[in-house]
Order: sequence, then C-alpha cells, then structure tokens
Amino acid sequence: MKKILTSAIALILAGTLSAQDLKSKKGETILPEEGDYALGFDATPFLNYVGNFLNQSGNSAPNANFVPGFNQSIVGKMFKDAQTAYRARVRIGFGNDVTANFVVDDANTTDPNATVEDEQTFSFTAITLGAGIEKRRGSTRIQGFYGGEALIGLRSSSTTTTFGNSFTATNMMPTSTDNFVSGSNSAANSRTTEIKNGSTFTLQLRGFAGVEIFVFPKVSIAMEFGWGPTLSSTGDGESTQESWDAANSTVLTQTSPVAGGSRFVIDTDNAAGNITALFHF
Repeated sequence: MKKILTSAIALILAGTLSAQDLKSKKGETILPEEGDYALGFDATPFLNYVGNFLNQSGNSAPNANFVPGFNQSIVGKMFKDAQTAYRARVRIGFGNDVTANFVVDDANTTDPNATVEDEQTFSFTAITLGAGIEKRRGSTRIQGFYGGEALIGLRSSSTTTTFGNSFTATNMMPTSTDNFVSGSNSAANSRTTEIKNGSTFTLQLRGFAGVEIFVFPKVSIAMEFGWGPTLSSTGDGESTQESWDAANSTVLTQTSPVAGGSRFVIDTDNAAGNITALFHF
C-alpha cells in the first residue's frame, strides 16, 4: 500500500507541476468535456509500475484489470456536460469449463494400464447491469464527485460429471475420479453426477462520493466510497447421486434438494480504498 501511495503522489506532483492551468503544453484539454466517454480500470498495476520505476526495483509492464468490487464488469461513463456524467457497469458472461481425468478401466482385465476417461463440465451464467448518475464539483485538476447508481446481478452454475466406469452387477464400486483438482482415483458405492446451484439474484442501491485527480490530459486516478443496501437471494438447488441397487440389479439415481438463502446488508463499500484509473476520450 505504501508503494501505491508513493506512486500516486508522484503522479499527482508530476501532473500538477507540468501545467497549473487546465491545458497541457500542447494545448490539450485536461478535464472531460460534454460528449466525452470514459473507461475505468484498476489503477494498482499502473501505480506499481511507476513505483517500481522510481525505486528501480523492477519495471514489469502494467496490465489492465477490472475495477475492484465489480468483478469482470466493464465500467464506463458518458459526460452529459462537464459537471454531469452517466455511469454504466456491464457484465454478460456465459461459459463451460471441461476437465477430464483418466482412471483405471475396470472392465479391462488383461491390461492393468488400460484407462477410461471421467469428464466434468462446469457451466455458468453471470450477468451484472448497473446504471447511475454522477455530479462533479471543482474547476481544477482535483475534482470531487458524488451520485447514485443501481445494480442488478444474476448468477447461476451447475456441475455435471460423466464417468467412464459404469455401475454394473459385477462392478458395484467402480473406480472414478475422487477429486478433479488433484485427479485422485477411488472406488465408491455412490457418486455425484450433477450439482445444480440455485440462481442468485442481487439488487444493490448505492450512493457514492469520491475524489478524482487528473494527472495528464483526460487521464485521471480516482477513489470513491459507497453506501447503501444490498439484497441477494439464492434459490434452492439440487444434487444428483447414483449408486447400484443390488436388489433390483439396476442403477439407482437419487436427487436431493440443496437449500438456498438470502442476505440483506446496509453498509459502506470499498473499505480498502481501491484506486481506479480513468481514460477519457
């Protein structure tokens, strides 16, 4: 944190000393204007880079990260005028992550090295939408801002596993992947084939206030705090297991409910004081 603060101060001093008015030496406007757009990124990699450069302790190139607190959401603004901006946050994500592991082929009695494949598929949907309005104060490089925004989110996921060794009358404890992270194998008389997590809906109403410092033309660093209520509700899910039913000589499939829940808080956010880099154009 000390390194980040040192870097931020260095950037502020460099920008302030380079131009006391609100135009650069090339005549470029420092502050955002009506019709400008802005994109926000996590400022930590940039500040670390500057700090390493000043301390000569390494100069690895910075990378663009998502703004902290809004995981994988694109953060942007559109300036109605110099004192008013509309804010938006968007994430629309869908995906499948497939992991495979080899296990001993229980049906092959001649080759002890023969294998079959277990396959696990993780699927998810993640949507975040947010909109708000921001008001600004100040006519220098240091600008105060405040406003409000509303965010809604929806997330769901499921995990499905297909096993290479099946339950049979001669193989009531088939070898299968016990843990897809480590890839360990074990034999068991039951195993989970599917987990459907309940969908989680989140609603957040957020007031915010912060400070933005323009260190270069249309380039700034900002820090803000927010406060407001957040409500999240998770529906019930289900877990499906399979085992061998010896009495009926068949595979028994059972589905069990997984309880959901809800959460309601009214609190401040960004307690760690994360810093955002903003680029206006």
